[in-house]
Amino acid sequence: MTEKPVRILVVDDDGALRALLGDYLASEGFSVASAADGVAMDAWLAQNETDLIILDLMLPGEDGLTLARRLRARTNVPIIMLSARGDDVDRIVGLEVGADDYMPKPFNPRELLARIRAVLRRRSPDHRPGEPVDADGGIRFGPYRLDLNRRELRRGDEPVVLTSGEYELLRILAEHPDRVLDRDRLLDLLKGYERSPFDRSIDVQIARLRAKVEPDTKQPRYIRTIWGKGYMFTPAGDS
Repeated sequence: MTEKPVRILVVDDDGALRALLGDYLASEGFSVASAADGVAMDAWLAQNETDLIILDLMLPGEDGLTLARRLRARTNVPIIMLSARGDDVDRIVGLEVGADDYMPKPFNPRELLARIRAVLRRRSPDHRPGEPVDADGGIRFGPYRLDLNRRELRRGDEPVVLTSGEYELLRILAEHPDRVLDRDRLLDLLKGYERSPFDRSIDVQIARLRAKVEPDTKQPRYIRTIWGKGYMFTPAGDS
């Protein structure tokens, strides 16, 4: 049986860019649809399913951040955000509202293709680069259980709300227990491409994640800072 192509929805008010990405990604074997704004996006999604959304930050009507937040509240579909503004603040906010990746314009379509493939690899249920999990597909630490099948974190019977970015970072850390991972390695595992050595978005995500899982954020037990080297996940809760 022929495998169905991966479906991508491009949401951007630039018609020329939508056409360019549509042609290029189609030539790489993807099934591509497009929408000019949030209204058109909602109408398309009401009738269709997609495997990944490429979402522009600056759109008429609802902006990309608002749309990403709204999408993430109801679906785990991967989101790559685009922006003509390359501000660190925009990138960090985009990741915090649940985007899986962020690309400044202008960009090389081949780089976007590499990031699309990296995001899809990370979202694949067969992607397990790290340590073994329990029989039910979960990683336990302290009172928590990270369910890799349902993509959720629970403390006992209570769910812990995580953004997509926080979940992905915790998954990577949990799959590499008791190993020091520096910022560059984490970025590589999370995104599958090189970043600036001065990229601080990892530190922001670590701080937000600690606020949700650590009994005392000033003395982390599970996500430890190894000064001058990086971060280490300690499921035993070493202090």
